[in-house]
Amino acid sequence: MEPETKSLGSITKNNKEPRISFAGSLRRYRMKRAVMIIGFEGFRDEEYVEPKKVLEKAGIEVTTASSKVGIAKGKLGLSAKVDISLKEVNVPSYDAIIFVGGPGSYTYFDDPIAQGIAKDAVKEQKILAGICAAVSILANAGLLKGIKATSFPGEASNLKNKGAKYSPSGLEVDGKIITADGPAHAKQFGDAIVKALS
Repeated sequence: MEPETKSLGSITKNNKEPRISFAGSLRRYRMKRAVMIIGFEGFRDEEYVEPKKVLEKAGIEVTTASSKVGIAKGKLGLSAKVDISLKEVNVPSYDAIIFVGGPGSYTYFDDPIAQGIAKDAVKEQKILAGICAAVSILANAGLLKGIKATSFPGEASNLKNKGAKYSPSGLEVDGKIITADGPAHAKQFGDAIVKALS
């Protein structure tokens, strides 16, 4: 005759010995989340697509934000679905805040909402990343003082004027701030963000 078996949630107990059943009870870790901020017109295609692919391959959920919701257009013709507007970006909900370059990023250089997002990222100790010209958004927000950073060469003087330790290298990681110079290092930029989140 089989001993009596009682089910007590995830613990199964019989007269011989208690045993724990782990079926379906593995701890589920919260998926990491990143928001990529692009210009609605003229974001740099590769600087959006390449890091996004790297992040998603690593299991990171990516949200795309811009000045408005709709279909954003890249400098080289790429269409990208914008999930939320800048006003809807809730920094504490994300693990990484990423500003994508291209001529479209210039609209955010002095934008108080974009700068506020960048400042909140630092305040909340999130990963803050910028590539190409978009690095000037971080500089203009006063976040690169004493930070080793790189950018599109045309923004080098602005970074220096805002107190950054400008580097001509393709990629720089200084604490939780990650910067890259442009399309040639877009994949490595994504890799660095993934590493920082792991």
